[in-house]
Amino acid sequence: MSSNQGDRGGLSQAAQNDNTQDVFDNPNQTAATCNTPEAQVSPVLYEVSPSSMSSFEMLDMESVPPPYQEVQPHWFFCRGADDSASWHPFSREDSDKLEHACNTLKDNEEDLVVAVEGERYDVRVKERTRYAVYWDQAPTEVRRCTWFYKGDKDTRFLPYSEEFSKRLEEAYMIAVTLDEWKRKLDFPTGETVILHNPKLIMHYQPMGMQDEWVSSPSEQTRPRTVKRGVENISVEIPDGEPEKVDHLVFMVHGIGPACDLRFRSIIQCVNDFRSVSLCLLASHYKRSQQEGHVGRVEFLPVNWHSALHGDATGVDEDIQRITLPSISRLRHFTNDTLLDLFFYNSPTYCQTIVDTVASEINRLHTLFKQRHPEFDGALSVVGHSLGSLILFDLLTNQRIGSRAREGVPSGEHCSANSDTLEQTLTKLGLQQYLGTLQAENVDMESLALCQDSDLRDLGIPLGPRKKILHYIKKKWFPEDCKTAVGDQTLESVPPFLASDAGQPAQQPLFHREPSITSAVDYEYFDVGIGQVSIDYPQLAFYPQTFFAFGSPIGMFLTVRGLKRIDHNYSFPTCKSFYNIYHPYDPVAYRIEPMIVSEVDLEPMLIPHHKGRKRMHLELKDSLTRMSMDLKNNVLGSLRTAWQSFTRLPVAALPPVEEGGTTNDTTPQEDQVSADTAAARREEKFTNFWTKILEWPKALQKHYLKGKTG
Repeated sequence: MSSNQGDRGGLSQAAQNDNTQDVFDNPNQTAATCNTPEAQVSPVLYEVSPSSMSSFEMLDMESVPPPYQEVQPHWFFCRGADDSASWHPFSREDSDKLEHACNTLKDNEEDLVVAVEGERYDVRVKERTRYAVYWDQAPTEVRRCTWFYKGDKDTRFLPYSEEFSKRLEEAYMIAVTLDEWKRKLDFPTGETVILHNPKLIMHYQPMGMQDEWVSSPSEQTRPRTVKRGVENISVEIPDGEPEKVDHLVFMVHGIGPACDLRFRSIIQCVNDFRSVSLCLLASHYKRSQQEGHVGRVEFLPVNWHSALHGDATGVDEDIQRITLPSISRLRHFTNDTLLDLFFYNSPTYCQTIVDTVASEINRLHTLFKQRHPEFDGALSVVGHSLGSLILFDLLTNQRIGSRAREGVPSGEHCSANSDTLEQTLTKLGLQQYLGTLQAENVDMESLALCQDSDLRDLGIPLGPRKKILHYIKKKWFPEDCKTAVGDQTLESVPPFLASDAGQPAQQPLFHREPSITSAVDYEYFDVGIGQVSIDYPQLAFYPQTFFAFGSPIGMFLTVRGLKRIDHNYSFPTCKSFYNIYHPYDPVAYRIEPMIVSEVDLEPMLIPHHKGRKRMHLELKDSLTRMSMDLKNNVLGSLRTAWQSFTRLPVAALPPVEEGGTTNDTTPQEDQVSADTAAARREEKFTNFWTKILEWPKALQKHYLKGKTG
């Protein structure tokens, strides 16, 4: 790169050669270090005309330039694809940690790893790459930024590459030290940077690098604005996150890969939850946070959709082979999203979904504890849509004191009871049924596979049946062990479920027919179609709270044939449960009527964190006010028009002829009677139009309400 003195520059040729040769006389090095897209263009030089430079001389030339001070770098990371990449700053705390590691790395050959953004990402300083810790995400580029540019079509300043910024900083240092400006720097790529003064630096691009769709030559020569230092650009540097974590929340998504109407992933939505949580801490608990009494809430996403639709299951290929070619986009949306509901009700893929959710939660919990060994806060789980149903079934089938939490593999079988059938019946005092069972060649292993309906078919009464089933369950299937055919196990119906007759539903015996072709099967209950019977894995911790967002749990329990939930029921390992929904959510259902069916309880309204009403309530109030105002205006206009038609003329009474007779009433009495008649007509008219305008409300109250009830 060469350095040319401007038309009015004050540097002599000798001074230029002495001070700038080492900086600007190495084109090959400059071409290699420039990582911008301009690096692929052949060199083209542009001279700045005297008229153009004289216009820039008017800006800030009277002020005395300050002495040179080294620019303060700030670290940025890239987010998004190449065509839509955007650069975002780290917090000041993270940037300082990266800068310190970068300075330490000069004397250290090994790469340093710095944890940033609440230790959710690791930055390899030498590699200049940021890696996600808890979820799968492509590595992103990291830069130590000092110089920035902004074009006409750019909405924010973008950082130059580190090598390009280094060359600009060297040129800026020489210009400040020698107090010589209007210096033009020509790069072999054809780019030109002109340092007019400390506050005005422009970056010109060659013709070949401009947009192909520009309409005029003037647009092709529009330069980029160049700024030095992050303090001179409009960028919001985020506040750092508190190191202390008080609460860890695992969030499970619903159907499909997109989690909201903007088609964002679970990672992006969870990031929003985390950002809102930090904002609420700063606005509502600022003092407690500053004093260290309150930490932050960490949210981690649990993704099961990619495992279900990945290459391991091959379900997408199987579905694609039978999918019709018409309306391809709609069918792709159906296959990728709506079919998740059917997959969860499939005995094969339900096992995949539940195993993925449980293993992912346990993995995230273990990894978080490794990175935060001092953490002793609460743990909660959140499920949205279908994710809430997955967590509901998972928490329902947890066991207190499970050996899976003590390091014993969940698939380890318990030793079978060694008692014979005769010894078992003798212990239970049911020897009279030994011949009945032996006639059907039933031994202890076969008895363990029987359920209530099987014993009933053998003619065994209800009381003995319950004794046998309870004994088998206690001896062969203790709470801390699993037994299964083919390393599978069956779970019972939750004890809170009740049948149509209002009697508590019986917990059916854990049973499974030996099968080679199917890993799981359905378990039929005395009520409804029942629940998919699979091997429910155990979580490595006891959740404090279960939050269900927009949950269809109530609908699924009803479809399974369940009518009522016992009010004494609670999850075995989870203390609290909250069903949170928006009244206009089409897939959200209530659960309270299944617990307390005798009383119609109104749902509790969650207060808004800003103190205002919810958006749908504000909209409802606004529409109510508008309808009342419209009603009053229409009635007022019609009333005025009606009065103008019905009012008697005041002019004049007819003259009385001679010899004629007159009424006994006076003119004042006639006027009063006329006003009374007009008032009666006006009242009838008002009542008529009031009934006309209120008929939709009456229709909804007396007809539609009766239909829905």
